[in-house]
This record gives sequence, C-alpha cells and structure tokens, in this order.
Amino acid sequence: MEIGSRLILEWKDLQKLFDAIIDQKYTLVGPTVKNQAILYDTIRSIDELPQGLTDEQVGGQYRLKETSAPEAFGYTLSAQSWKRFLFPPEARLWKATRKNGKFEIEPDSPASPRYAFFGVRPCELKAIHIQDKVFINKPYADPNYSLRRDQLLMIVMQCTQAGSNCFCTSMNTGPRARNGFDLAMTEVADTDRHYFVVEIGTDRGAALMQSVPLTQATEKELQQATQWESRATAMMTKTLDTAHIQELLDRQFESPRWDETASRCLSCANCTMVCPTCFCSDVEDTTDLTGTTAERRRRWDSCFTATHSHLHGGSVRTSAKSRYRQWLTHKLSYWIDQFGESGCVGCGRCITWCPVGIDLTEEVRAFRERDTSKTS
Repeated sequence: MEIGSRLILEWKDLQKLFDAIIDQKYTLVGPTVKNQAILYDTIRSIDELPQGLTDEQVGGQYRLKETSAPEAFGYTLSAQSWKRFLFPPEARLWKATRKNGKFEIEPDSPASPRYAFFGVRPCELKAIHIQDKVFINKPYADPNYSLRRDQLLMIVMQCTQAGSNCFCTSMNTGPRARNGFDLAMTEVADTDRHYFVVEIGTDRGAALMQSVPLTQATEKELQQATQWESRATAMMTKTLDTAHIQELLDRQFESPRWDETASRCLSCANCTMVCPTCFCSDVEDTTDLTGTTAERRRRWDSCFTATHSHLHGGSVRTSAKSRYRQWLTHKLSYWIDQFGESGCVGCGRCITWCPVGIDLTEEVRAFRERDTSKTS
C-alpha cells in the first residue's frame, strides 16, 4: 500500500476503520450532533455521525436540516473548530506549592491525548498547519501543543458541497486537500451504493488501513469522486479578492467604513472563538486562601475584549472600531508579515456566528469600492 494510492472503502466497513483507530490507542474525534448543532467530540461508532443531516449557514444564522440522502458528511462545517483539542480553551501552565518555607514549582505536563481527527475539512487542515507556525516555531514552541500535534492522526474528508458562507477557493485552501494528511477520503453516496475513495497520505495512514477491507479504485469510481468534489466548487458563491490586500488595507486604515462596521459590532468575540486560526490568550495567576499553593493558567482571549490590550495605564484599543480593525487587518494583512501567509482560510465561521452577520468579504469589497472611487 503506497503513498498516493487510491482505494475504496465501503460504508458498511467504515466501522472497521473506526475500530482500527481505537485499537491503536487513539482518541477518535469526529463530527456528531449535540445541542442541535454538529460538533466535534469523542466518538466510537459510525452511528454517532450526522448521517442524513445538513447545515444551513448564513450571516448570523445556523440550523440543521434533515435530508433524505444517506451521506454522513453532507454538511458544510462543524459549529466549532479543531483548535480546541490542540490549543485547549483553558490549560494550567504550572503549580507552585510552599513546603518548608520554600516554593516548589511543578510545570504542568498532563497526559496528552493521542488524537485521531476524523472528518477534517480541507480549509480546517490548512488552519491547523497555520497554527503550527504559531505554536511550533522555534525557539518559542509550545510543548503541550507540540506533543499533541506530533501524535495526531489526520483524516481529511474532502468537501462535496459548499455553504453560503464558504470562500475557500479564494484562499486556495479547498475544497480539496492535496497534502498534509495521513488519509483523505471522499464520500460518494449514490442511490444504490455508499462508499469512500481513500487516498493514502503517509506511511502511518497506510499502516492504519492494513486491517481494513479495501479494494483498488477503478477509473469510474475515481471519476465519480471527482464529480462529487466538483459540486463544492460549483456551489460556492462567496469570494474574497486578496490581490494586493495588504496595500489596500494600509490605504484604508482611516476609512469611515471602520466606523460604520463598528456601529454594528457587538465586540462579543464570537468570530475569534470559532475561528480555526485565532490564538489570543490571557494568563492568570491565582493563590489559595492559605497562601500555600499558586497556579498559572492560560485561557482563550480575544482582541475584541478591551482588557486584552490593557497595558499599564489602560487599554490601547478602547473603541469597537479599533478592535475590529485590529482583528481584520491582522487576519488579512499583518499575519502575512508574521507567518508568511494569510490567517484566513475561508471557512466562513466568523460570518455564520456573528450575531449581526458582519461579513469580512463584504468589508474588503467595500474598501475596494472606496479605494477605486478615490483613485479614479
């Protein structure tokens, strides 16, 4: 079984793949339904997958809808991203205990789960690789992130449909992943047959499939998979023009458009919480009432909170305008300076989960329109 091989896994045998993953001591994480939304959580059975469901996402709205199709991956995106498993919302960094008049500091090194991510969308795969640059770059690598990432088994599910907020084609992050995975799968659900085309990405992926019933993909089966993948591209209507975007945002730094958007923005931080690449955090030190133990914890934070930019004397960004501008310009411009590529992967979650439906693609379009009229 060579890297690059394309094989067929029948739906009825998918549970055998799950069993193989669990037998190799991975914690299997995949999409399932909770609280009327598709979420990523620990699963063990294919019965926990969201089969026969799709999602409807527009600005400020998300809902599940039943379908007659047998697809288990007939939805667009989970309501949350994978980052909460690699970069947990809260983590203890160290604990100090007073003993015999001295403090002993105990760095936190919890047992790191050996995760297998099943059903990663191509844009989400790119987001994980982007966060790698944030947390694994030397010399400031995050040891807990690095450990979880090194042990991670990555199984991608190629997109066969797109939601109204998707614009991954604009960011060159989908709808098909071509590398960076252990296994990549395309679900094909015809009226008379339900199967997956599986592409082997690494030796680890190949080893996993040794105990799973597979057949060699035929040319017809590969063509069907390509047709299903092409549906996603054809369905995508939202776009983001990234040409010279850094220069554009620099020229529009004092644009009145920022005030117009800020008048709608609630500074709720939803966009940063659901974003698969945002990484802002806060560090808090606490002690117990006796003064014998102390802890330092890291928690997710957001550039939309006034306290996040608090320095001695007060907050640097006191207005909603300045905080929204910081988020958008960092995501689409300064991120390129820091990490060599955009911080946006075109998943559209920030649009879906913004209570007032602020759409960053529309914001960039508005800046381009103002920029054109100014220079014409």
